[in-house]
Amino acid sequence: MIYLAQGPRVAIRYISLQDFEELAILHKESAEMFARWMPGSPIVTYEDFEGYLARFDGPLHEGFLICLRDTGAIVGRVNVNNIVRGTHQSATIGYSAYASTTGHGYLTEGLKLLVAYAFGEMELHRLEANIQPSNTASLRLIERVGFEREGCSRNFQYVDGAWRDHERWAITAEMVI
Repeated sequence: MIYLAQGPRVAIRYISLQDFEELAILHKESAEMFARWMPGSPIVTYEDFEGYLARFDGPLHEGFLICLRDTGAIVGRVNVNNIVRGTHQSATIGYSAYASTTGHGYLTEGLKLLVAYAFGEMELHRLEANIQPSNTASLRLIERVGFEREGCSRNFQYVDGAWRDHERWAITAEMVI
C-alpha cells in the first residue's frame, strides 16, 4: 500500500477498484447517516463504483481514502473536486467518515494531511468546503482543520430531496504556513 502522506494514526492514499468490497460494507452501514448530508445516489454495485472512479480519470477530480496506518483499514474518504488551475489553483473538497469510524479524530488528522498534500504535491492554493448549516459535526471538523467561514450559499446543492443551503468555508496555503 502506497501512502501519499502519513500522520501518527492515519495516512492518505488514492482510492482504487480494489477498495470496492470494503467501501461497500462501510457505505451500507452508514447509509442512514449519509442520506441527510451526501448528494447523489448511493454506490451499491461494482458498476456504480467503476462509474464513481471514472470521474478521477481526468484532471478535475482526485479521490483519496483515509486509512489507519497500522492496518490499512479505511476510516474516511475525501475528494478534491472541481480543480481549477491557472491563476486560481483552487478546488472544493467533499469528505465523509463512516458510522463505525466517527468520533475518533481520524477525519481531523486525515483532512490535515490532505490539506498539506493539496498545498504541496498538488500545488493548489485554496480549498473550499460547503457544509449544510445543521451538520454541526462537519462544521466543527472543518474548523478544527483550519478552514474559516466565508458565508452562506442559498439553495446550493440538491441533497435528500431538496435544495439545501450550505455554509462556505475555505483555507489557503498562507493559512497553514
